Amino acid sequence: MKEASNAMNDDAQERAIGASTDSREYLTFTLGAEEYGIDILHVQEIRGYDTVTKIANSPDFIKGVINMRGVIVPIIDMRLKFNLGEVEYNQFTVVIILNIVERVVGMVVDGVSDVIALRAEQIRPAPEFGAILDTAYINGLATLEERMVIMVDIEKLMTSEEMGLVERLRADISD
Repeated sequence: MKEASNAMNDDAQERAIGASTDSREYLTFTLGAEEYGIDILHVQEIRGYDTVTKIANSPDFIKGVINMRGVIVPIIDMRLKFNLGEVEYNQFTVVIILNIVERVVGMVVDGVSDVIALRAEQIRPAPEFGAILDTAYINGLATLEERMVIMVDIEKLMTSEEMGLVERLRADISD
């Protein structure tokens, strides 16, 4: 009987380990009324919004750069990038510092919600919008209780055309 109990405990432990490895953790943040999620493995730190050094002739969504412990970090305002209307900076506005393809980038968001764990089957595919809307960086939509979270592939988003601009900014600053 004791052997059967141990076997059942071992089986339960294996299922628990399997379940925990099937899920991934995501940091959720808000932009306006919408909630977004990104893979937490890309998040280096979260900071309050502070002044940035503006770069001439940069697109509006690139707020500028900050010096973070000797590293020049480009700061991208996601509300401006996603054309979500007027930007208002307040005590809840934060910068999420990301590590993307061995580069450090900051993104300004309205606020950070929490960290959630999701299994792949909890994320539904994003609807197709055709040519009117580029959804290449959207992994899908997750529904948690009464809220819907837009799951963003932050690496795809940041390594698209914008990253080329960020690289040019970094080269200009370091010269």
